[in-house]
Amino acid sequence: MNRNALLFAVMCLVWGLTFLPVKIATGHVPPVFLASLRFALAGVVLVAWAGRDILKVPAQAWPRLVVTALLVNAGNYSFMFWGAAHAPSGLAAIVNMVTIPIYSLLASRVIEGGRIGYSQIAAIALGTAGLGFLFATRAAGGLEASKGDPLELWGLASVAFGTLLYCVGAVLARPIAAIMPTLTLAAWQTVFGAVALAVVALAIEPVGAADFRAVVSWPVLPAVLFLVVAGSLMGFTIYLRLLRDWGAFRAGLYAFVSPVIAVAAGVAVLGEPFGWAEAVGALMMFGAAAIVLRR
Repeated sequence: MNRNALLFAVMCLVWGLTFLPVKIATGHVPPVFLASLRFALAGVVLVAWAGRDILKVPAQAWPRLVVTALLVNAGNYSFMFWGAAHAPSGLAAIVNMVTIPIYSLLASRVIEGGRIGYSQIAAIALGTAGLGFLFATRAAGGLEASKGDPLELWGLASVAFGTLLYCVGAVLARPIAAIMPTLTLAAWQTVFGAVALAVVALAIEPVGAADFRAVVSWPVLPAVLFLVVAGSLMGFTIYLRLLRDWGAFRAGLYAFVSPVIAVAAGVAVLGEPFGWAEAVGALMMFGAAAIVLRR
């Protein structure tokens, strides 16, 4: 296994496991506030980690750096969390995960002129079907729970739009990922994202002193630390390297692998249901990733 393949496996693992601490923490603090705090803490560490390299940003790269940070972090998370509040959680997850590789492929085609091959189309079809199986039980339950919400359709549209912003931002970031250190790019994107998310959180959420006290207490504190260290410091920096070396579509195939890990963690820790449909979906998504990632 080459280095990038190993890094891909690590990224899939840590990003799959982040679903669990997010679910735990958002039960105690507002979700966008949690996202802004995560990016703020990660940004401070990444700036220190980059050291003197933090200033190695070519002058012509600053506009694209700011725009991609707002798309990938602030825009994506704002629309994602608003949509999830009104849409069934299972359907929102399906919309998010299915559209990541699809939007990445289309954005690469439009922006970079990338070719769409038969293997990529097959991977999307197999992975989409697998996600349908994986979240079938949760989607059916969520649909009943949210019946009657007049904003349900808008919520799903918001999740899809947030994912589109994320994928467009990732493709746009690829050229500047090749002309500056990976840590430098990760640090600045995280910092700009944290500032923008904090503004959104203060504007739309009732953040108070109790929320800050909750952050430093059990079980929110260990959840936040995992999100910062594993989700941001490890996962995001690996993703930017793979984005540079592999392109947005192949790097974005974690969307077919991480959900399997997320479901497994939910079953093991929270006792969430897992049946034949989830098992079939997991196998199909691993197969979808293998189609494109094979040599």
